[in-house]
Amino acid sequence: MKEFWNERYAEPEFAYGVLPNDFFKNQLDKLKPGSILLVCEGEGRNAVYAAKNGWKVEAFDSSEQAMKKALQLADENNVTINYQVQDALEIDYPENSFDVIAAIYAHFPDSIRTTIHRKMQRWLKPNGLIILEAFNLDQIVNTSGGPKDISMLYAMDRLKTDFNELLILQNQNEEIQLNEGKFHSGKANVLRFLAKK
Repeated sequence: MKEFWNERYAEPEFAYGVLPNDFFKNQLDKLKPGSILLVCEGEGRNAVYAAKNGWKVEAFDSSEQAMKKALQLADENNVTINYQVQDALEIDYPENSFDVIAAIYAHFPDSIRTTIHRKMQRWLKPNGLIILEAFNLDQIVNTSGGPKDISMLYAMDRLKTDFNELLILQNQNEEIQLNEGKFHSGKANVLRFLAKK
């Protein structure tokens, strides 16, 4: 999987554009800046947006090429982000580290998804917020992006179980038009999720 992402991010063009995800931006704009973690952050579009708006940004991804692009984008925007190349199962942070943790199209197989989501729950400070957008099960028939393995697509009941210690503020399926670079384009079925510790 790491090779797949390194290949995708090796092109000069940003695979998912340089603008932040709409749902992420809309939620972040309502909050007072603090510490934020971007999970499987790719080329840094959301991390850079957060940093430009006064957030202290940590991010990670398994792809070295992703980190190169993210640091390039941060440099072009005159901001600093702390970015690590790490596997989501192996990386760890102290308990109660972040005011916000965002996972934007961070898809994991069923076998590890709950473990990673529980780690995110632990890393969140009291009153902290999880912001998550991912493709739901209906996305399997669309050509606008996302995994073609249905076990890697998300369902509301799975997220409710994964984040069982949090207060769920939003957990809903939506049909949207994606316009995030060449790999996220067109009609999409997504799950938008917000939860508070």
